[in-house]
Amino acid sequence: MEYVRFGSTGLKVSRLCLGCMTYGTPDWRPWVLDEAASRPFIRQALDLGINFFDTADMYSRGESEVILGRAIREYAHRDDVVLATKVFYPMSDKPNDRGLSRKHILASIDASLGRLGTDYLDLYIIHRFDPHTPIAETLEALDTVVRSGRARYIGASSMFAWQFMQLLAHQRAHGLARFVSMQNHYNLAYREEEREMLPLCRDQGIAVTPWSPLARGLLAGARGSGTRRDETDNLAHGWYNQQAMEDAIVGAVQQVAEARGVPAAQVAIAWAASRPGITAPLIGASKAHHLPDAVAGIGLSLTPDEVAQLEAPYRPRPVAGHE
Repeated sequence: MEYVRFGSTGLKVSRLCLGCMTYGTPDWRPWVLDEAASRPFIRQALDLGINFFDTADMYSRGESEVILGRAIREYAHRDDVVLATKVFYPMSDKPNDRGLSRKHILASIDASLGRLGTDYLDLYIIHRFDPHTPIAETLEALDTVVRSGRARYIGASSMFAWQFMQLLAHQRAHGLARFVSMQNHYNLAYREEEREMLPLCRDQGIAVTPWSPLARGLLAGARGSGTRRDETDNLAHGWYNQQAMEDAIVGAVQQVAEARGVPAAQVAIAWAASRPGITAPLIGASKAHHLPDAVAGIGLSLTPDEVAQLEAPYRPRPVAGHE
């Protein structure tokens, strides 16, 4: 496993991050694995050299954090791993149990630490931009989190580049703890981030950890597979709804994969990981081959002709994934 600097920080992370939305309880989403089924994947990730793990408080309403925390305590030394979780989405029907207010951030960080069973996070991420809370309030609360030692770094997730730059500029102007990472929607079937967000992150020294590098399994051939996730993932159905273009992209991935003699997933991950400024794609795993394929994909070097073949079918599409 290769380890790289996390943006302009001194932190070193594996070139893959295990995303843990799949681990929790099927009561939350029917395709989610319970704890007994989840733990082997966390163990496998560690055995493969992955030291970077990402979850969120809203995944299975906290159960994903509980499962990840227990597994890390059993299988690894806390200081050997990089733990990230997120805050923003509702955790209950209560009006203050959501968003990026000072009240919710400070309550949420303590709740996440308790569920994860640790006294600090390596990375605390705002899951989305909150248009209903003044940015000064949000950023001062995050600064409190860092200065109190409850998180070593802070990051952000999907939003418009102008929103992210507004946040970064306020932090710089007021001497506040600064975002060091952006976790955004990016893959061969969704490349709108190339317009502004990725150039901004390269300019500002921000680590980029794209989510869904396989487009929720689309690029691995999951569309129409009949799996429970393919049938019930309504978000994916909304994001990947330009079938003619997407089928052409999937076809290009399959052609390159067949010529290489490797699974399509390896090609899609190799493309995502090799794009300028990408630090560590987030990958999910629910089958035994998923993580080894992802690790192999990181080590796969695509030729310029293969990259051109993969990128040729893409056409601009509406922004998706900020909701």
